[in-house]
Amino acid sequence: MSIIRFIVAAVSVAAVGLGHPVGAAAAEVLSPPTSAPVLDPFRLPEGPYGPGNRGIEYDTDDGDPVVAAGSGVVAFAGPVAGALFVSVEHPGGLRVTYGYVGRILVRPGTRVDRGDLVALAAGPFHFTTRLHGAYVDPASLFGEARTRVRLVPHRVEPIRPATLLDGP
Repeated sequence: MSIIRFIVAAVSVAAVGLGHPVGAAAAEVLSPPTSAPVLDPFRLPEGPYGPGNRGIEYDTDDGDPVVAAGSGVVAFAGPVAGALFVSVEHPGGLRVTYGYVGRILVRPGTRVDRGDLVALAAGPFHFTTRLHGAYVDPASLFGEARTRVRLVPHRVEPIRPATLLDGP
């Protein structure tokens, strides 16, 4: 295999691996839960307690609608440490959570469809997705093509034919 074909193959494999999380094919394609702009995108921490953002924070105003990103069943709707949250279980091991909302409009056990109103925002809110318990970038499940390719420097020495005058 030529070096060029090898590099192209390696970049292609890396791009596919970065476009969607492992196992995302089993998960439903979602829609964003709001049309508000993103304040803070997903940044997975390097460790369990490191800095980062395990979801997407949206720039919603108090009272803005928060809609179901996909079809599923409400698994939790209530307060956690004084803040209101809604979690929805989706097929394929996917669980989404809408956090720091101002008003909850669904109850646990309720079936919701994509676009159904689940809560009202209380200012900016946080949206997380977990696939089989592991946090994944919610935007990778929105059905948008997202590929990040990182090129690394590579120095290729020209090949010089050996001659009888070359010494050891």
